[in-house]
Amino acid sequence: MIQYLYLGRVDYGEALRLQEELVELRREDRIGNVLLLLEHPPVLTLGRHANRANVLASDELLASRGVTLHQINRGGDVTYHGPGQLVGYPIFDLRSMERPGGGRMGPVDFVRQMEEALIRLCGVFGVRAGRIAALTGVWVANEGSTLESGARKIGAIGIHVSRGITSHGFAFNVTTDLRDFSLINPCGFTDKPVTSLEREVPNPAELPDLETIANHAARQFGNVFKEPMLAVESLDALRKAASTRPRRKDPTPVSHAFPAEDTPLQVPGEIKRLRGESLHPERA
Repeated sequence: MIQYLYLGRVDYGEALRLQEELVELRREDRIGNVLLLLEHPPVLTLGRHANRANVLASDELLASRGVTLHQINRGGDVTYHGPGQLVGYPIFDLRSMERPGGGRMGPVDFVRQMEEALIRLCGVFGVRAGRIAALTGVWVANEGSTLESGARKIGAIGIHVSRGITSHGFAFNVTTDLRDFSLINPCGFTDKPVTSLEREVPNPAELPDLETIANHAARQFGNVFKEPMLAVESLDALRKAASTRPRRKDPTPVSHAFPAEDTPLQVPGEIKRLRGESLHPERA
């Protein structure tokens, strides 16, 4: 079972603190896998390998527009979060999950499953979306054209994995003000525009509110990960349940082939050869 919470608009710094709290509770086995769904005030985040040059706005301009900036430990480059964007933070223990083809799920497998959930979410609203080889994220294109030509990014993904536990996650543009992406080169790209669900659907006025879309997203996560989804009433309810559960004294050792502090979208070459893979996805 995967529990999920919709938290509404949450300050980015508070969301970071909350993730740290839940990661520790998950590591101690006091909670199960939890998906946080929310939106943020305007904020830029830079991943571990971000190039500061991809932030195009000056500090003064960012301050005048109320945009904060955070350097964080997820994979990927610079990303924008803001009102009207559905953000998902899965706090999952990968050691508790299996790959679609069998075997323990690794970070790359996990990212691909998140992409699939967002692709299916687009489909709920009649928007054709898919992947582009070697580019992490979810993309849409005009009817009759391929994703490789004229693709627009609707969903960005960047995660962190520590001792098997995931944090950070995805950003899915719903009614996001796309003009704010002019502050950056999104995910480091200068030739890949962004889009939103509002821009892609035939009747934007008929889109439901963000909480309803969050519930649709949770349902697609359940479908993709083949787990029932349980809505949690509040953070207090989650914390109360955790307080009654004993702390795991001997955590399950991490035995998968990925380093404890791995960069989530880089897989050791030997693992790729064993799997027969050739994909080298870029971070988002």
